[in-house]
Amino acid sequence: MPYSTAQPTRTVPTVTQGSTLADVLERVLDKGIVIAGDISVSVGSTELLSIRIRLLISSVDKAKEIGINWWESDPFLSSQSQKLLETNQQLEARIASLETELRSLRPASV
Repeated sequence: MPYSTAQPTRTVPTVTQGSTLADVLERVLDKGIVIAGDISVSVGSTELLSIRIRLLISSVDKAKEIGINWWESDPFLSSQSQKLLETNQQLEARIASLETELRSLRPASV
């Protein structure tokens, strides 16, 4: 039997080894992930622009669990957004009508 000097290759186990993309995504959404960063644009020693980025990726259930649920009260994300827009337009028309009527009631300047 021939003697081999080659050493067996070892694989370093990773979190995603043997996992599909769906498994990784499920794990991230279940636990949540936070990405944070700062971007700064400067010329010389003068800062022109500073941007702070904070991104949370999680499932809806996990977000609610940690107290984040702003989408539930945002009128533009609810089914009532169209009704709110129509009501707003009606109110703006009513205000314009009342302002016109008020101007007509004021006595002309002498």
